[in-house]
Amino acid sequence: MTNQKGGVGKTTTVANLGAALAGAGHSVCLVDLDPQANLTTHFGINARSLKRSMYDVLLEPAALTTAAVMVEPNLTVVPATIDLAAAEAELAGAVGREQILRDRLREADLPYELLLVDCPPSLGLLTLNALSAVEEVLIPLQPHFLALQGLGSLLETVELVARRINPPLRVAGVVFCMCESATKLANEVMADVRQFMAEARGRGKPWSEAVVFETAIRRNIKLAECPSYGTTILHYGPHSNGAMDYISLAKEFAAALGLKAPAGQAAPEVQETAEPTPAPPGQYLAQAPAAPENAAVQAPAAPGESAPPAQ
Repeated sequence: MTNQKGGVGKTTTVANLGAALAGAGHSVCLVDLDPQANLTTHFGINARSLKRSMYDVLLEPAALTTAAVMVEPNLTVVPATIDLAAAEAELAGAVGREQILRDRLREADLPYELLLVDCPPSLGLLTLNALSAVEEVLIPLQPHFLALQGLGSLLETVELVARRINPPLRVAGVVFCMCESATKLANEVMADVRQFMAEARGRGKPWSEAVVFETAIRRNIKLAECPSYGTTILHYGPHSNGAMDYISLAKEFAAALGLKAPAGQAAPEVQETAEPTPAPPGQYLAQAPAAPENAAVQAPAAPGESAPPAQ
């Protein structure tokens, strides 16, 4: 999941699309490759108490699974910390530095059906590692003029990586985020992107078969609120437009990749849930136990509250 422009919905889409796919029965791992660690915070993981993170995976090296934290059934997060900001400088002299993540993924069979990588808002070494390791690129795009301007540069980078490092790399699709379809600008930008992708058909580009998803993620305040509760929109606002949109996107995304829900597993539907309780100021509580190798992720309980029992 990449776009060098910040604030276009990358982290929100990784978190909520991943949760919707996990709810449909797919085993999903979310990788936080952004030093800002917003995906880690989104799931209420206390980065200060982690034993391992993506920094250790890239620098030690450590296996990806040793840093993984299970946050809910079928959904695992490999968290990031601010230390990841130093990774580019520390890897500057390393041989094959742009392929380190790919090597880590190939070192062992991973117990996941899907791996979604949240890239930083840049085209630096961390993003290059992600592009070298994955098979598909999903581009979240806000339907604004400035967001559209960076799309060409991103596609050029994808094409360069596909030509020199990772030949199977392709653009799987574009998803519009924070969309206000009632505005003229949004409709013009969306039409331009669809026309551009249609004209690329059959031209042998990495984006020649890209899908512009019909589901557009509408601007919804609950999507901005749910990270402060350490959860996803499916739990925080299950009847909101945001939840409906990401469930719909998950169905489209699975169909585009040819994924089939496990036998007997229906697509997630909205359900009544209790009103979530916000995390205490300065603390983010993990919503599920960590993997044994990376267990110290539960922040202290809030004053007056008892800690959850050990799992």
